[in-house]
Order: sequence, then C-alpha cells, then structure tokens
Amino acid sequence: MTAVAYVRVAPGPILPPPLARRGAIGWLRANLFSSWPSTGVTLLLLAFCLWTLPDLIAWATTRAVWRAPDGALCRAHQDGACWAFVADKLDYFRYGSYPQSERWRVDVVEGVGAVLIVWLLWPRAPRRGFGAILFFVVYPIVGFVLLRGVPSLGLPLVDTQLWGGIFVSLLTALVGIVFSLPLGVLLALGRRSRLPIVRAASVVFIEGVRGVPFIAVLYMAENMLPLFLPPGWIPDRFIPPLVGAALFAAAYLAEEVRGGLQTLPRGQYEGAMALGLSYWRLMGLVILPQALTLVIPGLVNNFIGLFKDTTLVSSVGMVDFLAAIDNGLKDAVWSGPTLLATGYAFAALFYFVFCYAMSRYSAAIERRLAPGRRQ
Repeated sequence: MTAVAYVRVAPGPILPPPLARRGAIGWLRANLFSSWPSTGVTLLLLAFCLWTLPDLIAWATTRAVWRAPDGALCRAHQDGACWAFVADKLDYFRYGSYPQSERWRVDVVEGVGAVLIVWLLWPRAPRRGFGAILFFVVYPIVGFVLLRGVPSLGLPLVDTQLWGGIFVSLLTALVGIVFSLPLGVLLALGRRSRLPIVRAASVVFIEGVRGVPFIAVLYMAENMLPLFLPPGWIPDRFIPPLVGAALFAAAYLAEEVRGGLQTLPRGQYEGAMALGLSYWRLMGLVILPQALTLVIPGLVNNFIGLFKDTTLVSSVGMVDFLAAIDNGLKDAVWSGPTLLATGYAFAALFYFVFCYAMSRYSAAIERRLAPGRRQ
C-alpha cells in the first residue's frame, strides 16, 4: 500500500499567540511571575506596598492640612502633611528673593527656554537647526539681559544675591548640561589623541576631577577662577558654581563618550578615511553620531546626576531650591514638626518629575534609534 504525503504549498494563516502570552496576562507572566523567585519577590513587594502606601497616601491627602494662615493648624494636626506651608511659600521657593514686581522676567525666560527645549528634543520638529541657533546663541544673551537687567532698556538691575529657588536650580542644571557635553566630547577625543601633550592634559583633567567630590570642585572654582582672570576683574558670584558644575560633569561625560568610541569597529574609521574625510569631518559625520547613540543611557544618567547635584551649590552661597526650603523652615510663623517632612516631600516630587521625564525621553530615543542600529 502506497503512503500518501501532503505537502503544503502555501503558508498557513498566522495565529495569534495564546492568551497567556499576550495582553495584561502575558505582561504579568513575563514581568512579574516568570519564575518562582520572581513570583516571591513580586509578592513581597506587593505586601510591603500594601503595608506602607495606605498610611503614606493618607498622610499626604486625607490627614494633610491644605489651607491655613499660619502653622498653628499644622501643629495641632501632626499626623499629616502641611501643604499650606508649601502654598504660602511657593513664590519664594520659585524665585527666591527676586523682586516681586520683576518676577515676570523669570517667567518669560523659563517659558521661552521650555519652548526651545521642546523644539530641539522633538524629533519631527521643523527647522531644528534654526532652533539650535536660537537656543545656544540668542537665548543665553536674552536670558541674561532679562534676569540681570539693563537700566537703559527699562529693566532694573537685579543682583544675583537675590536670585534663588527653583529657577536657580534649573538654570544651574541647564548651563551644566549644555556646556558639559561638548567639553566632554573634546576631552574624550583628546584622551584618544596621538599628540602626547593633548592626551596627557586630557587624562590629568579627567582623572583629577573624577578623583574629588563635586563640592570640592565648587570650592576650587569659587577660589581659583579669579586667578585666571585679568587683574581687577572680579567675576559675579554666580559664575564660579556654573563653571564648576560644567567642568565636573564634563569629566564624567568624557569617559562615557570614550566608551562609545571604543565600541565602534575599526572598519568605520577605515571606511570614512577611504572616502577622504578629514579628521573633524570623520568624527562629526561618521564616528560621533554612532558613538553618542550607543551611550545615550550613560549620558542621560550623568545629566540626571548633575541635575540632582545642583543642590550642593548652596555650599558656596547660592540659594537653590533646597536652600530656599531650608530658609522657609526658619520662619517662626510656620514652625512645626511636620514642616520638614512636607518641604522635603515637595522637593522630592519636584526632582522626581524632572529626572523621570529625562529617563523616559532617553528610553524613547533609544527605541526610535534601535531599528537603525540593528541594520
């Protein structure tokens, strides 16, 4: 008897994955209950959340004091947060001692900066090159003129001694991030240079800065920067911390960029040189775009660290966000045992929102660039 075999000449229909592998059930199985150890850790964390979150949420909402003219009501209700304190001091937390009649200038600078940042970070935004010119060239000049003031233009001078609060923290972080990245790239290229003097200077700077804490760099910038300036010219008290933040972050970014440069195969360099590209065109058009793409997580991690490290500028006399909260806690009208926890909870929420936004944007850019990286 002859056996009959059937050979399919067309592919069969694509069937959906089983219910246990897709949707919410599939996500739970893959991420939270993929194995017995994973299930145990998930259950322990769930039990911890059920134990702590109800009281924490009640402390921040139902038991909290939302409105009060002073701290008396908060002292009477010590089992909840005192958000009335944050509401009363919110303007000081935002602007420091900046004159109230001139605070619109801070709002304008922050608003324009936010628009330009969104313009540059939005991948599909039109004319991003023009936006980059506005952000890196025009915006710093206009922002300084508005914040500091020019009497001839009808803008009264506002001494940097009066600057403080959230806008100082944002300004310090923005200046540090903007200037540290190009400086870090140059240091990474210098460390890989074939010129012994350039390579040695880059190594000394990178290892020297990375070998000391950030607060030491701030003190060094505060006391040593005037030595490199012309005689008789005393820099504004706001400049040394900004320089110190940029230099400190640049040393760490340089190592991130150098790691990205080392991961590229030598064929990328050889192919670019075969096309007759000069060194700077080779780096700018071929090597650096690939290297920076590979180290996006590390770069953003350093940016997040720099953003949080701006709290240390208070050690050299600047009134950043945390320093403004500490100053607000010294108000005898609002004294109370719950104010410290409330103030720092508000600060934690502020820093979490910005740091989480940076991390999510980094993840989105990685996903967008991943298909091209796999080709």
